[in-house]
Amino acid sequence: QLQLVESGGGLVQPGGSLRLSCAASGSRLDHYFIGWFRQVPGKEREEVSCISSSGAVTRYADAIKGRFIISKDRARNTVYLQMNSLKPEDTANYYCAAAISNYYSDYLPNNVLSHMRYWGGGTLVTVSS
Repeated sequence: QLQLVESGGGLVQPGGSLRLSCAASGSRLDHYFIGWFRQVPGKEREEVSCISSSGAVTRYADAIKGRFIISKDRARNTVYLQMNSLKPEDTANYYCAAAISNYYSDYLPNNVLSHMRYWGGGTLVTVSS
């Protein structure tokens, strides 16, 4: 059973950076595509970024494009979200999630949220001066 644990959240000033980690255990991430999502109270969970099981295909939401970078470390079985030039509107709980995919595949569907089956507990990011 795949388990995901996020870390790296915290309080940061506008313009600052954070790197979130999504550490997996119980299975290799080579068999899953991974997504980062965020949610604020009263709003729906939204897709931030996602990466294919191969790591070769990535996608970013328009709101964070050019500021965030998703990456995958196969040796550590971990997916990262590097967040730069943070804005107050980036404040949210950030979650990573996984969906089963073919081994080392470039497949990444359009609506990844509906595919996600495994979720981490989230990490809070607060951007404030």
